[in-house]
Amino acid sequence: MRASIRVGVLLAVLPLSAVAIEPGPASQYQQETENWLQLQVSGKVQSPVRQVATAAERERSLQRWLDSYTHPIPEYYKQKEGGSAKQD
Repeated sequence: MRASIRVGVLLAVLPLSAVAIEPGPASQYQQETENWLQLQVSGKVQSPVRQVATAAERERSLQRWLDSYTHPIPEYYKQKEGGSAKQD
């Protein structure tokens, strides 16, 4: 018990920068993804055409989402159903 208290106190005293993990070098794909995410957040390249849904479309969408909860999730999926991918 005393050891866990000491560890807790030690971690509380350490500055957060000592505990943080420095990120490694970013790959080209990671940088491109970050750039796309920043464009989405900033809204700098948003479409001039506002996209809106009618009340009926919103209602149908909500109903589809609610209906998705009525299908039970099986404990195991059958391996032979759903496609013809070759298994090695």
